[in-house]
Amino acid sequence: VQLVESGGGLVQPGGSLRLSCAASGFTFSSYFMSWYRQAPGKERELVATITSAGGRTNYADSVKGRFTISRDNAKNTVYLQMNSLKPEDTAVYYCNARLAVRNYWGQGTQVTVSS
Repeated sequence: VQLVESGGGLVQPGGSLRLSCAASGFTFSSYFMSWYRQAPGKERELVATITSAGGRTNYADSVKGRFTISRDNAKNTVYLQMNSLKPEDTAVYYCNARLAVRNYWGQGTQVTVSS
């Protein structure tokens, strides 16, 4: 099982980034997919979740209206479009796959929002 995140980097406040997470080794289309983030000195927090077929999404209040989670089951990939980025969005962003007791994590990608 592999989850490989990409797309992180340094961006100015107000800017945008799109994170990608490429999955392999499991039946991607059966799993709920989520993005979490962890800032230095803080606990990991849930950012967004999308159901297996992509019909429903949920977001943390702090990112509603700015971030969009989506998935392409043909490409085994989940995305996080992040707009209007703020310094407080700075964190390592992790991709997560979940189905019942199965729970997989990626290695994370750093997002830094700074001028």
